[in-house]
Amino acid sequence: MMDERKIVVVVEESETARTALKWALQNLVRYGDVVTLLHICPYYPPRSRNKKKLRLLRLKGYQLALSFNDICTSSSINTKIEIVVTEDDAEGEKMVGLVREMGAFALVLGLHDHSFFYRLVGKV
Repeated sequence: MMDERKIVVVVEESETARTALKWALQNLVRYGDVVTLLHICPYYPPRSRNKKKLRLLRLKGYQLALSFNDICTSSSINTKIEIVVTEDDAEGEKMVGLVREMGAFALVLGLHDHSFFYRLVGKV
């Protein structure tokens, strides 16, 4: 029996994110793995936060993650799916800490010029 691995897939409203998930399902995920669909809501400084707007953003993120869940369940791989929707800081530190805390085997994302992560990579 193989050990259960945790694979985090970043959920974004882009075709590259969907393609990255499909790639992971075909090439990385194996029977019994746990796939965490992670959506990062945009960061807003504390002074400009609107609770209703943040709630709506989280809801939209969760609905988007559910559409990614549909891709997972339509694959032939038997795996557990988790959904995490959170807000990150401008530097991406919360996301990195969360992935580490989960003990993820892999982080999968589709990189494109409007991506939260693309902006982070540009700062490095």
